Amino acid sequence: MAGPQQAPHLHLAELTASQFLDIWRHFDADGNGYIEGKELENFFQELERARKGAGVDSKKDNLGDKMKEFMHKYDKNADGKIEMAELAQILPTEENFLLCFRQHVGSSSEFMEAWRRYDTDRSGYIEANELKGFLSDLLKKANRPYDEPKLQEYTQTILRMFDMNGDGKLGLSEMSRLLPVQENFLLKFQGMKLSSDEFNAIFAFYDKDGNGFIDENELDALLKDLYEKNKKEMNIHQLTNYRKSIMNLSDGGKLYRKELEMVLCNEPPM
Repeated sequence: MAGPQQAPHLHLAELTASQFLDIWRHFDADGNGYIEGKELENFFQELERARKGAGVDSKKDNLGDKMKEFMHKYDKNADGKIEMAELAQILPTEENFLLCFRQHVGSSSEFMEAWRRYDTDRSGYIEANELKGFLSDLLKKANRPYDEPKLQEYTQTILRMFDMNGDGKLGLSEMSRLLPVQENFLLKFQGMKLSSDEFNAIFAFYDKDGNGFIDENELDALLKDLYEKNKKEMNIHQLTNYRKSIMNLSDGGKLYRKELEMVLCNEPPM
């Protein structure tokens, strides 16, 4: 096992937004929002090691020259420090976008409020032509200023990233990647998922009246069942945490089938 002080390794070509944040926090040792001075030197040496490992190397051999070249390229405002937005440019495009967009997103409950305005039939999808309105609502809820060209850019980027098959539909499970990791309700249940048949049986058991939703009390029982099925111990802290995470999906205390299925199922709903 590596000691806690070891730097997270920089494989630039494969870095995700979450890994990037780990690396950022490691090198921004004083947490002031910049990498500067000694931090910058440490970061740069690690970056050079990663580049060599990935077969990417610049012509110059002198570390000082390489550092100047790097700063010229990435220190856009020439203040001799690197900010997160400047450094994010070294990420693959999609992860760079996710990182930057997540800075503008509030909580998962705000996300779901905006989502419901557009997914009115609770299908778990919104149409591509509704995306711009959804993003606009999301940014307003988080009190983030934006202009029309920026909104257009966000919309086009997200369409390219998430509407892979070009059918003009965007799923909640994909779109939740726009949430900061700690707010992402889908990540909480990785490694503890149900098959469609298991989910249908459990949901039918708790939705006794067949009205298509369950409430918070029924959710507690469902979560305990889920834990027992996966032979995991559940403490009250985890139960509270999971319940809170899933209840962010609820509408006035009601958890609807499709939205719950997205969190708890292996296979995305059809």
